[in-house]
Amino acid sequence: MNINFSTATFKDFENIPGYDMMDRADIYYDFIEYMKTNGHRYRLQNNTGCSSVMNIGDEEEATKEMVSFVTSDYLGLTQHPKVKQAAIKGIEKFGAGSAATPLIGGYYSYHNELETKIAEFFGRTGDEAVTFTTGYTANSATLQILLQKEDIAILDMAVHASVYEGCILTNRKTFPHNDLAALEHILKTSEDKYRTKLVVIDGVYSQDGDTAPIEEIYKLVKKYNAYLMIDDVHGVGILGKTGRGTIEDTGLLDKIDIITGTFSKTFGNLGGYVIANKNLINFIRFQSRQQIFSATIAPGTAAGIIRAIDLIDEEPHLRFKLWENINYLKKGLDELGLDTGTTCSAVVPVKIGDPHLTLDIGKMLLDRGVYTNPIMYPAVARKNGRIRMSVTATHEIQHLDKTLNAFEDINKKLHIAKK
Repeated sequence: MNINFSTATFKDFENIPGYDMMDRADIYYDFIEYMKTNGHRYRLQNNTGCSSVMNIGDEEEATKEMVSFVTSDYLGLTQHPKVKQAAIKGIEKFGAGSAATPLIGGYYSYHNELETKIAEFFGRTGDEAVTFTTGYTANSATLQILLQKEDIAILDMAVHASVYEGCILTNRKTFPHNDLAALEHILKTSEDKYRTKLVVIDGVYSQDGDTAPIEEIYKLVKKYNAYLMIDDVHGVGILGKTGRGTIEDTGLLDKIDIITGTFSKTFGNLGGYVIANKNLINFIRFQSRQQIFSATIAPGTAAGIIRAIDLIDEEPHLRFKLWENINYLKKGLDELGLDTGTTCSAVVPVKIGDPHLTLDIGKMLLDRGVYTNPIMYPAVARKNGRIRMSVTATHEIQHLDKTLNAFEDINKKLHIAKK
C-alpha cells in the first residue's frame, strides 16, 4: 500500500489495487483514527436539532455550543412551529410511516396533495410531479430511467453527485462550469448522434454558490433540439421575486423540460421531487425502480412539507431576513480580504486552496465556537479547498459577528486573505 495519510483524501480509498473490501476498510479505519489524533473529526454529533446554534459533541468529546453554518435550513423551517404542528397532525391522522411502496399500497392522499402542491408552487399548469424519499434519489432515479445507451447526458461539470450517479447507464459529456461555448460545441457535435440529448445543470451550485446562465443555456438547448433539466435545490425559497428560485426571474418556469429539487433544504424536511409534463412523470412513476421498490414519504414528513410550501408565500419576511444575513456576512468577509468567489446565494464559501490548510482552518473555527464545513477534493478540485457556510434566516447579528471575529483572528495567524 502506498497511501500517505498526511496527504491523503477520501478518494484515495475508493479502490486500493490488491486489497479486498475488508482490507480496504481496515486501512480506511486507520486513516480516520489518524485524522482524529490530529484533531480532525467527521460526523460530529448534534444534540439539539437543526438550528443556527447547535450543541455539538459526544462521549468522546465534551459537548460545546456552536454557531452553525452546516445545514441548508435556509429559512429555519425545520423548527417553525407551524411546520412542526402540521407534522404532528399528519402522524396523528395517518400514523408514523407509509409501510409500503407506491405501487402496492403506499400511495396515500397526502402524497397526491404534496405532488399537486409542489407542481402548482412552480406554476406548472397541466404538468405533474412525482416525489421520492430523498432529493438525491429524485435526480439519480429519474436520469437512470430516462437515459439509456442510445442517449447522452450533457452536464455542467459542477452538478451534484446524484446527477453523475444517474448517468451510469448512458453516455455522458461534461463542459467546464458555465462555459457556454463549450456547451454549444458538445450540443453541435452530438446533434445527430444520440436519440435523446439532455442537458443537466444546477440553478445554484452547491460549492461556489453561483448561478447558471439559464436563459442562454435554454436558447442553446432549443437551438440544437435537446432537453433541459434544472436542479435548483439551493435556489428555491431564496432567489426569485417570490422565492421560486433561479428560474423564476427568467420567465421560463413553465418552459424548462424537467425541474428537480429536494425538500431537505428550504422546505426543512426530507424528500425529493421531479416536475415535468404528465406523460413523462407517469413514465417515471411506473418505470423507476426506486419508485417501484422504495417505501414512500412518511405522513408526518409530507404534512410538514405541505405546510412549509405555503409558508414561502405567507411569511416572505423570512427570505428578507435571510438576505440581510447573507449580505452582512459576505460584506464582512470581503472587508477582511477573504475570497468568497462569485457567490450570489445563501452558500458562502471562503476559498483557501490547500486542502490540509482548509482542514486546519475548519478545526480552528470549531475551537472558536463556529461550526462550518471544510470542503476538499474530490468534492472540489485538489487545490480549491474552501470553508463552506450556509447562511440562514435564523442567524442573528451576534452569530455573524462571532464568525467574522474568528476569521479575522485566523487570518492574522495564517494570512489567508487574498493577495
